[in-house]
Amino acid sequence: MTEEVAAAEKSPNAWAQAATALVLIGALGGGLWVQDKFAGGTDANAPAVCPDDEDAKPSKRISGAQLCTALNRTDLPALLGTPKEQAQTAYGSDASVKSASGTETATPEATVKFDTYTVQLSRSYDDLPVAGTEDLLNSAESKTILGHPAVLYSSQTIAIRFNLGGGESETGPGGTARSLVVAPDPKDSGGSYELAIWRQDTFPPDDAALLRVAEKVLPTIPGWTAAG
Repeated sequence: MTEEVAAAEKSPNAWAQAATALVLIGALGGGLWVQDKFAGGTDANAPAVCPDDEDAKPSKRISGAQLCTALNRTDLPALLGTPKEQAQTAYGSDASVKSASGTETATPEATVKFDTYTVQLSRSYDDLPVAGTEDLLNSAESKTILGHPAVLYSSQTIAIRFNLGGGESETGPGGTARSLVVAPDPKDSGGSYELAIWRQDTFPPDDAALLRVAEKVLPTIPGWTAAG
């Protein structure tokens, strides 16, 4: 007996990491550790909730727990077009990536998983503007979201098949993830939010659902600068 799940092939803000030659952290191992440590919701009949950020220290930067709270809305299933589903897991993490020059960039992120979709939200505190990065990404197009420069692009997920009988797990190409990279302020002065969705099957995700989630979630994130 096997169980198959889809995981993002690249971590959030992959465009920024490619542009600055950052060293990617293994998504599978890191993701499983985060889920084990931070996954909320133990009642199978209740939607997962984001754990409290009890150990967080005061910071000017947003935490993974704060991103999780913003993302895990009660209307998130309806925004995704699957109103009868409920969150299975919801968690956040406070990670960072280091460039070849040794510069460390904070990349907190949050993930909420449903039967049909997985949704991931991250923040990158690099100095790179969003506008003009279309050439770095697959099937990319420029957008304007709530008055902020944005880029919409595609990437491929990894299908992970777990052998529940005790054998080795297998990985292979999965479906498509759609991601929206958005500048935190209308002036695009550096850094980004990235919102990504992918399906647990091989069907392509709905761009309209991604944009609906972005327009509702992004303005609720602490530090978001509304367009004048």
